[in-house]
Amino acid sequence: MVHLKNAEEIELMRASAQIVSRTLGLIAEKIGPGVTPLELDKIAYDYIAAQDAVPGFLGFGGFPNTLCISVNEAVVHGIPNEREFQDGDIVSIDCGAIKNDFYGDHAYTFAIGEVSPEVEKLLRITKESLYLGIDQMRTGKRIGDIGFAIQNHAEQNGYGVVRELVGHGLGRSMHEDPQVPNYGRRGKGKRITDGMVLAVEPMINLGTKDVMMLDDDWTIVSSDKKYSAHFEHDIAIVNGAPDILSTFDFVEQALEKRGLNAMKMDLDTVTEKA
Repeated sequence: MVHLKNAEEIELMRASAQIVSRTLGLIAEKIGPGVTPLELDKIAYDYIAAQDAVPGFLGFGGFPNTLCISVNEAVVHGIPNEREFQDGDIVSIDCGAIKNDFYGDHAYTFAIGEVSPEVEKLLRITKESLYLGIDQMRTGKRIGDIGFAIQNHAEQNGYGVVRELVGHGLGRSMHEDPQVPNYGRRGKGKRITDGMVLAVEPMINLGTKDVMMLDDDWTIVSSDKKYSAHFEHDIAIVNGAPDILSTFDFVEQALEKRGLNAMKMDLDTVTEKA
C-alpha cells in the first residue's frame, strides 16, 4: 500500500532529508586518503544526534553502524571498518536519519584522490541517471518510466544496472511501497501521483549487472569485482512535478572549498543536456 503524504508531512520529511544532506556535507569535508570509515561513522552519529534525530540505519535489521560505507566494488551496505581509504578508491556513503517520526535516506559516491577517467565517467553517468529518473516523476507517468530512464542512460554507456536492489517509497518506515527499480519499461508499473515520496537510487556497475553478498551478510559487491557507483535523493511529487527534498549542495560546496572536483549538476542542467 502506498502512503501518500500531505504538505505538512512532506515538510517534515524535507527536514529529515536535509539532516542527511548536511551529514554528507560534513563527510565531504573530511573524506580522503588515510581516513577510515569508522572515523566518518562517528562524525555522522554525532551530528545526527545533535539534531535531536536518530540514525536511521543503526540497528535497522541488525545493521551495526550509522553509515553504510561501500568501497570500490562494494555496491551498498558496506559495514564501516578501520581500512584507510587509498588514492584511487571510490566510496559510496549511504546515510539515514529519523526526525519527527519520518525518515531521510540519501547517498553520494566520493572519489578519493585521483581516479581514472574510466571511473570518473562511471560516477558522472550514475549521477546523471539519477536526475534523468527524477525527471520522470510527474503525475500521469509510471514507475517504469523512472527505471527506463535510468537503465537507458547507464546501458547506453556500457554499464551494468543492478537488479536485486531498488529504490523505494519513504515515510514513517524506511522502505514503503512502491519499489522503484533502476530498470523498467515505459508506461508500466504504478501510476505516479501527488503525495508520493520516493527514494530513487541508481546502483550502476562498471562491468556486469550481477552482484553477490559477502560473508558478513551485509555487503553487496559486483560479481566481477569492478567498481560500482551509487547516488540517491528523496523526492516528493508536488503539484504534478518532482520536489527534491534532499540536496547535494553541502557536499559540492565542501568539495569545492577543498579544491576537489564537485561534479556539479542538477535536474535542470542534466535534462537540458539530454
